This record gives sequence, C-alpha cells and structure tokens, in this order.
Amino acid sequence: MRAISLNGPSLDQLVRTDLPEPPPPGHGQVLVRMRAASLNFIDLAVALGHYPGIVYPLVPVADGVGEIIALGEGVSELKAGDRVALHPKSRWIAGRGTAENMRIMRGVTLPGALVEIATADATAVVKLGDHLTWEGAATLPIAATTAWNALASADAGPGSTVVLLGTGGVSLVTLQLAKARGARVIITSSSDRKLEQTLTLGADATINYRTTPDWEREVLRLTEGRGADLVLDTVGSQSFMQSLAAAAQGGLVFTIGFVTGTSLQLDLMPIIVKTLRVQGNNTGSVEDFANVMKAVGATQLQPVIDRVFGLEEVAEAYRRQSSGDAFGKIVIRLEW
Repeated sequence: MRAISLNGPSLDQLVRTDLPEPPPPGHGQVLVRMRAASLNFIDLAVALGHYPGIVYPLVPVADGVGEIIALGEGVSELKAGDRVALHPKSRWIAGRGTAENMRIMRGVTLPGALVEIATADATAVVKLGDHLTWEGAATLPIAATTAWNALASADAGPGSTVVLLGTGGVSLVTLQLAKARGARVIITSSSDRKLEQTLTLGADATINYRTTPDWEREVLRLTEGRGADLVLDTVGSQSFMQSLAAAAQGGLVFTIGFVTGTSLQLDLMPIIVKTLRVQGNNTGSVEDFANVMKAVGATQLQPVIDRVFGLEEVAEAYRRQSSGDAFGKIVIRLEW
C-alpha cells in the first residue's frame, strides 16, 4: 500500500513509501480508499517540528476524504461506495471533549490522510453531500467544525455581528456559514486583494489592518459603538487585546490561533466590565462535524480552494500553506 511518510521535522523528509496492506476491517470498522486531503496549520507545525510529542516517521495530514471499500461486522448505517470524511479526532464521538479523546488525532498520534487506504472506526466517519467534490469535501473537517462551533457558541444569527481575523481557511468557511445563518460579517486582512475576494463571498465590511492598525476602533465605528457578538481570533497574542476591545457587551472571543504566539500580559478589566466570554477550541466532535455537514448540504456551500496539488507536489503544497499568500484551502489530490 502506498503512502507519504514524514520521516522527520522537515519538508525534505516527506517521501513516498510502501506500507503493509491493511488487514480486513474489524468489528465496527471500515476501510476507506482516500481521494483527497487538505492542509491545516497543525499539519505545518507537525511537519516543521513545532508540535510537541510527535514521533517520526508518521503518515501526515489530519483532514481527508474517500470512498468506503470494505466494512467490518456490526456496521449497519454505511455501505461500500459511500463517500465519507474521516474525522481527525477519531475518538471524540459526541459531547464534551476529554483530555484523552482530544489528544488522539489523525496525522499527529494516528496515521493521517496521505495514504492509499485508511482504516477507521465507522463511528468516526461522516457522509459527504452529493454536491461536494472530493477536493472541496477534504477542506471541511477541521475548518468547518471549528467555524460551526464558534457560530453556535455565540448563537450567531440575524442581527448578530461576526468579526473574522484574517482570510485563512477557518475564517472563510466561517464567513460562508455566518451568512447562511443571517449574521453580518466584518473581516480583516493585510491584503486589499483578499478583502475584495471576501466581498464576493458575502462579507458586509472589510478592514485592512495594515492601513488601519487600530482595527478594533473601526469595528466599533462600523457597529455604531456596539462591537461584535463574536470575534474569531485566529492570530494569537498580538491581536488578543484588540479582540477583547472589539467585542460587544456579553460578546464571545473565540480563540483558535497562535501564529503570533501564545503568551501575553492580560488586562482582565475588559473581560470583567463587558462580561465577555473567552473560549478556546480544539476542533470538535464527530457529532459537531455531522451537524455542520447538514448545514453544508442544506445551503449547497462550495468550499473555497486556493490550489490543488498532486502527490508529487506534497512539499510544495506545504510551502504554499506556510506562505501566507493563499486564499482558501490547500488540497492534495490522492491519485497514486
């Protein structure tokens, strides 16, 4: 069986390899012929040695989709030929996460998506909408689940204002889902080109944080001093205090990113005085992902893809992910 192996903390260590054929699926398991995968920030951190506890070699990449080719005993709600996504948190089926079921993750502690045939628990796969291509579907597990949890936690809907920092994959799918829920969306970027592209996706207002470094004041101006019901902070320590300032009374700052670091000196007064909620996120459960896939199907949402790479271009796909130039998700087509 063919796969991509990450043999060490370097993009030069991404190599093709042959692995033993998987055994027949056990009770409650399925075999999935993988068709596409997409990159997230965590995949880059793993590949560059910036994620703790990684044991090399491993098959990388958390998000992937494919077609069921075999079922074990006890699997009754799936069939051969079903198109499915493999949820990266394969042990977190539903409910509140635990330290154990959030730790176990494809492409980190388990073999990832860059493999010809994957073995998965049937409880950890979610059927794909018929309107989705393999490439589009591959972009959704982490990004869409995170987006959905942010919007649900803030109860974002008609009359709500959502502020999204940056135009990464999570921000863009949050934009699409927020508009489907009837919310107003303000999005930031340092690129006017990218901001123009977000307007075509339904953004209501844009802020270039390079030309408007006090972007939180612009958020307050755009909301007549009220602020945002939800601020999705994908940046980290550099933006966090501004996110608190941009939030409305009783608003939610949903923090998921750490590209500018994780440490900061925090003034608690904005949180106390404005009765803010600050919530972290570690993706979500299979049930969360299944819920967002219902919304994706109902709205016929089309994921935003920056570029699709072939298997011979895996390292280049990672470089594109790290460049900051992409608008949309980076996808790897799995044609062996």
